[in-house]
Parts: sequence; C-alpha cells; structure tokens
Amino acid sequence: MMKSLTEMPTTAYDIESTVLERYQAGARQVEDGLCCSTKYESEYLDILPAEIIEKDYGCGDPSRYVKPGETVVDLGSGSGKICYILAQKVGPQGKAIGVDFNDEMLTLAKKYQDNIAKQIGYHNVRFVKGKIQDLALDLEAVQRWLSEHPITSIEDVAKLEVECDRLRQEQPLIADNSVDVVVSNCVLNLVRPQDKKQLFAEIYRVLKRGGRAVISDIVCDEDPTAEIINDPQLWSGCIAGAFREDAFVEMFAQAGFYGMEILSRQSEPWQVIDGIEFRSVTVQAFKGKDGPCWERNQAVIYTGPWKQVLDDDGHTYDRGKRTAVCDKTFHILTNPNGPYNGDFLPVEPYVEIPLEKAGVFDCSRPSIRHPGKLKE
Repeated sequence: MMKSLTEMPTTAYDIESTVLERYQAGARQVEDGLCCSTKYESEYLDILPAEIIEKDYGCGDPSRYVKPGETVVDLGSGSGKICYILAQKVGPQGKAIGVDFNDEMLTLAKKYQDNIAKQIGYHNVRFVKGKIQDLALDLEAVQRWLSEHPITSIEDVAKLEVECDRLRQEQPLIADNSVDVVVSNCVLNLVRPQDKKQLFAEIYRVLKRGGRAVISDIVCDEDPTAEIINDPQLWSGCIAGAFREDAFVEMFAQAGFYGMEILSRQSEPWQVIDGIEFRSVTVQAFKGKDGPCWERNQAVIYTGPWKQVLDDDGHTYDRGKRTAVCDKTFHILTNPNGPYNGDFLPVEPYVEIPLEKAGVFDCSRPSIRHPGKLKE
C-alpha cells in the first residue's frame, strides 16, 4: 500500500539545515558523486565557466524541453548552470529565473552573470532567494525587514509572520499564472516530506494555463526504509527523500496537472541501498484542465494504436470513434503544443456555436457523437 508523504518516518535531524550545509560546502569545493552524472547539450556549455559546471549537482537535463521565447523558473538553481543553458535556449524574448535558498550558491551563480550576458548578447537571467515550496515569499525582502525590525520577543515573531503574509500577497517572489515552464534538476527530493504537497501546489500556482512542469529527480522502486530516512548523509545526497516512482507521477495528478509523461528514465539504477533501487527520471506535466465544460457540438477521434485509452479525468476514448467532448477538453486534446499532439483528430461541427451561447456539457457521460449532430 502506498504511504502518504506525511506518513513517512520522522527524522532525528533538521532536514533543511542538513541539506543547506552540504550544498554550501558543495559551492565552496566540488563534491564528486553528490548526484548522478548527466549528459547536457554540449553547445550550450561552451560559454560557461568551469566553476559553474563543476559545482552543478543534478540528475537530468530538463532544459532540453524548453522553447524560444518562454519564461522559465528553475527550482533549486544552484550554481546557475541550467539557468544559463535556458538563457541561450529561450533567447532574448524569453526569461530564466533561478530560485535557491543557499546564499553561497546564489553568489556563485551571480558571479559570472554579466560576463555570460555579454557573450550571448542579451541579459535575460535573474536569481532570487526563496524556498521552492514557498515561491511567493521573497526571502531577500524578509531579510531586509528583519534588519530593521530585529526579533526580541514572541510579539515580534507574530509581526514577522504578518509581514511574510503581506509580502506573499502584495509582492510575491513568483506571481500566480506568470511562467510558461517550471524546471528542476534533482531538488524536489531535498524538500521535507511535510512540505512536498505544498511544493507541487506552488509549481501549479505559478504556471500559466497551458504551462508545464519538466522535473528531473531521483525516484526509488520501493519506499525508503527508516534507516535510510534517518541518515542525514543520504538525505542531503538525494537518496532518503526520493519519491517512490509511481507516487512521483501521482503527486502531479493530485496537484491538478494532466498529461503526465515520463520523458526519460535511467535503465540502470544510480544506486542500490538495502535492495532498493534509486534512479533518475524526468517527468513532464501540464496545467489547465480545470474550469467549466461547455457544449459546442465538438468531437475528437482517437487515432490509435491502442484500442481504448483513458484520460486524467476518467474519460474513455475508443480508437476510430467520434467521441463527444466539451470545448475545454477539445482544445486540450487537439493542442499542437500539448501532451496529446498527434493522438487525436479534431471534428468540428458544420456550424460553430459561439462560446457565449454554449450550454453546459455533461462530462460525466462520455458518448459517441452522432455525425448528424455535427451537421446541425
């Protein structure tokens, strides 16, 4: 039976401090083996200083899946390598925003910022301080407030909490519905179990409708043992906090994403501990299936090769048959930039029904669309 993340054994140490200390050390001196080796597109590495490349710790390359002109947030940006790759891929019309909690990594990432901008001919990267499970809170703004309002009492703690809430509402670090893609490279596993649900909710919040998450992380084939979870070296080493492989995909679904797809998966495990296999996967997931369902007499035809498929809302599509769908689902399934591109053929009615005149579509009763309905 699948354990929820909050049911995992508690640790006898502070996870955040353990992770921060190890990655601070990794910013000062290269730590070989902190994560598994990964191949990147070499043409994007040529302009990067050796220090940024050597002090980058990841398990995949989510930057492969971004497009020109997109605004991309990199969670746990570390030395900045992925952000500087993104800068070249999204071009001058795009943006790359790195989020990290580690001051030493942020300093390293910013160290070469102007030099890299001169080489590529534009400046489209910025690095900000925040926790990836709380992307609304600008920690540099919090630090400025604390320097002017030092905490000396319980009442002061309450004032700090009020200020943090104000910052989240009025000056969010990453605003709602503001980015095209969220990427991350072997960082989600470093977040405390009790914060992981909020982490996925935050990824969902900042994405635009139609945006996507592309996450590379370490997963395991069985739940980690209590001994593994209570080893601080294994936690900061991307092992103890690893998601179980099936649970990782399910976390996206629980947060409201659709179209989850495993883009890459290590065939051989990176490590095997207590008989449990740990490996890297990269998963893509899309935002935008929420909202009302309107009847506009549209249909789709699933092209195959499977006889029948089931979508994330439990709707069934039979190969070769005209399946009635609501306007929202019609656009999701036929979007050329979506996860189902090429799997469904659009079937429009002869006479378009304006959205403002559309009735409610009953999504609980998927049915075959009679050809005569399309001719009305």
